[in-house]
Amino acid sequence: MTGTAIFFLVLAIVLVWGGFTVSVLALSRRPDRHDFPPGGVDDHREDVGPVERDT
Repeated sequence: MTGTAIFFLVLAIVLVWGGFTVSVLALSRRPDRHDFPPGGVDDHREDVGPVERDT
């Protein structure tokens, strides 16, 4: 591998893992959002699944 290829490999690894690390840290600090508007009433129907269609 050439020096340019190694440089871009290291750059891609740093960008991917760095972004992953930053997102994990951000989610660990503020896991829930509190700025959503109030929602509707939950009717607790856990036994009703999504509609399945034979296509």
